Amino acid sequence: MPSGKGSKLLRYIEHRLRVSLSDGRTIIGTFLAFDKHLNLVLVDTEEFRTLRSSNSKSNGGAGRAAIVEERQEKRSLGLIILRGENVVSIAVEGPPPPGVNAAGRVNAGGPGVARGGVGRGQLPPPTAAGMPMQGAPMGLGAAPVHGVGGMMGGAPPPMMGRGMAPPGMGRGAY
Repeated sequence: MPSGKGSKLLRYIEHRLRVSLSDGRTIIGTFLAFDKHLNLVLVDTEEFRTLRSSNSKSNGGAGRAAIVEERQEKRSLGLIILRGENVVSIAVEGPPPPGVNAAGRVNAGGPGVARGGVGRGQLPPPTAAGMPMQGAPMGLGAAPVHGVGGMMGGAPPPMMGRGMAPPGMGRGAY
C-alpha cells in the first residue's frame, strides 16, 4: 500500500475531525470521504467562528482605550464538502462512535470493497419459514415475457435448420 497522504487519511474515516480553514473558521464533523484534491466530506458538522468587535470609549477627553470583545458563534451545517484548497490543518477530535458498522454507516476500507446483497451472486434472505424464496424473483411474475428468452415452441425458424447456409452464401450465387 502506498504511504501517501491518501493512505494516511483512510485510517481516519468515521473519526470526528477538527478542520481549520484558511479564513479562520473551524469545522468539526465526522469524516466520511476524500478525493485526490484532498476535498473532504464531513457529516454532522458544526462551524465555529470567532467574531471580534472593538468598542472605543473616551476617558474624559484624555485618551481613547480600545476594548476588543471576542465571542464565538456556532452553526450546525450537517453534510458538507470542504474544498481541499481551503484546509489549513486537520486534527482528530475523537474515535469513531461504537457500533458504527452495525448501524449501516460507511465501512472503512476504500474503493472496491464489496458489500453483500442480492444481485451479486447471493441468494435472497430466507423467508419467515426458514426456506429460501421459490419461483421467479419479485416483480417478474411466473410466466416469461413474450419475445424474450428461448425460441418459440422449441422449433427453429423455417429454412434455418442445421446444415443450411445463411441466405446469400450459396455456391455460385453472387
